[in-house]
Amino acid sequence: MNEYRQTVRKWVKPEDLNQHSALFGGRVLQWLDEEAAIIAVAQLGTRSVVTRYMSEVNFVARAESGDLLQLDYRIVAFGRTSLTLSCSVENTVTGQEVLTLDRIVFVAVDENGQAYAHGQTEPTEGTERLRG
Repeated sequence: MNEYRQTVRKWVKPEDLNQHSALFGGRVLQWLDEEAAIIAVAQLGTRSVVTRYMSEVNFVARAESGDLLQLDYRIVAFGRTSLTLSCSVENTVTGQEVLTLDRIVFVAVDENGQAYAHGQTEPTEGTERLRG
């Protein structure tokens, strides 16, 4: 399989902070899941995808207002009905790893919410599968 990487950057703003003036963990997970879903949609060629699984999340460093985070995604595997991604999040201001997710699994679902075979086996760099 060809290697696929996607990088997204997020700026930590005051509304993203928790009561300790650090990035709220739920906010970074929201960003992470949303961007991963966008990748899954483009790769599988359908807007009907659901997050099925996320591996253990371990926050190892904090981020504060004004910090810039870099979310680096990789495709781990294409399954018959699924796509597995990994993601690492780095604080580009401090150079510290914020968290890593080894596995984020998305599944293509039909109008009844049932998994179906998406037919993809190799990554694409574009969004042409959505138009096909």
